[in-house]
Amino acid sequence: MLHGRVALITGGSRGIGAAIARRLAGEGADVAITYARAAGRAGTVVEEIRATGARALAVPAEATDATALTEAVEHTVATLGRLDILVNNAGIAPYGPIEDVTLDDVDRTLAVHARASFVLAQAAARHMKDGGRIITIGSSLAQRVPTPGWTLYAMSKSALIGLTKGLARDLGPRGITVNLVHPGSTDTEMNPADGPDAPAERSYTALDRYCEPDDIAATVAHLAGPGARNITGTSITVDAGATA
Repeated sequence: MLHGRVALITGGSRGIGAAIARRLAGEGADVAITYARAAGRAGTVVEEIRATGARALAVPAEATDATALTEAVEHTVATLGRLDILVNNAGIAPYGPIEDVTLDDVDRTLAVHARASFVLAQAAARHMKDGGRIITIGSSLAQRVPTPGWTLYAMSKSALIGLTKGLARDLGPRGITVNLVHPGSTDTEMNPADGPDAPAERSYTALDRYCEPDDIAATVAHLAGPGARNITGTSITVDAGATA
């Protein structure tokens, strides 16, 4: 379905990002991933993808470094020949009482989630041919915040809604679709399904279960494919019914 396409996934060394990278490669795409510090894990993902016959590379890029992000796009195009799919996935999860949040926390969180997504989309759009795809990973907390402590995180993920709608209008004339996927509680190292908060998080869902990274990857793969050519400027929530 994605044969001949090239995808760049930020934060692709583990968790949801790694699952997306593997899924898009499984659909036929060549894949580049970025990582901040986990070079070994990024290398493992690349080796797994290459073993399937697809081309793959890992590019170091800290999400707060706009120059590094732009260079990651340029390096992907120079090495793999083109860029058709951008997945803005890299993220952090600041949590704590609002009284303890510092301006440095605010600046870093907005830089990682909102500014990085803007910078990458801008850089990618310069290279994408008509019919490209930009997909950003948000959070169900942008739609419903069931417990205290998530104000900064929810605010930063909510900004991606406006980014998605604006980009959809800017890039629509070129047939480039722009969409946002909101995961709910997903079984990753950041939020394991057997962690201390897991029973409470499952209780918020209609299906009484966590999502798996592959659940998110499947939705991204659909949005990246030809069947989603008329889906743009919207948010799709994959959260086992937590926001139902």
